[in-house]
Amino acid sequence: MSVTAKIHIEHERLALIPTLQSLGEVEIRVVTQGTTAPGATNFPFLIKYDDRAELETMLDDDPTVESYELVDWTDDTGIYYIEHTPETVLISNVVTEVNGFLVHTETKGSGWLVRLLLPDKEALNTIWEFATDQGMTFTIIEIYGTDDAGTDTSYGLTDEQTAALKTAYEKGYFGEPRDISLDEVASELGLSSTAMSGRLRRGMRNLVAATIADVDEE
Repeated sequence: MSVTAKIHIEHERLALIPTLQSLGEVEIRVVTQGTTAPGATNFPFLIKYDDRAELETMLDDDPTVESYELVDWTDDTGIYYIEHTPETVLISNVVTEVNGFLVHTETKGSGWLVRLLLPDKEALNTIWEFATDQGMTFTIIEIYGTDDAGTDTSYGLTDEQTAALKTAYEKGYFGEPRDISLDEVASELGLSSTAMSGRLRRGMRNLVAATIADVDEE
């Protein structure tokens, strides 16, 4: 079953993050394309800012920008084709590799808010693993199966995080006092205590982000 996921990612070497951090009022989104060629580093962006000269000065200095070409500028909004440097961290390539699509991508806070259409949850897990390897902050805000109009809400949790949280809860790890130690919970799933701690921490973070945190102001 295909899934739609909304995620928020942060990393200092993500595309245009230096420009975003330097220009407080700038708004940036990726112009949606039907397909993205594997390995592509050139993308169209819509950038809203009230000072074109200042914006382009920042693009000149942005270490994630190899070059850029202005397509149109109207009413404080420009459309640019931007070629990224080899050092830029992109998730678009791994999304393409798992046969997914970047449905909508825009800056939010100090990172990117992304809507993904993916063939299954395993594809999302592959993207999460890539992001983790790159040192990204990766928050799943919501995820649902598209075949049932969003009724299969998973509250931003991967299957592994769900299993970890359920096991910890059922075994009394969240009790006061605790009925079981972290090491004992980890052994239930054949994990190290470090791996179990990480799954619980990320799972609780994603659960909070999906339910009560104001990560997305839509």
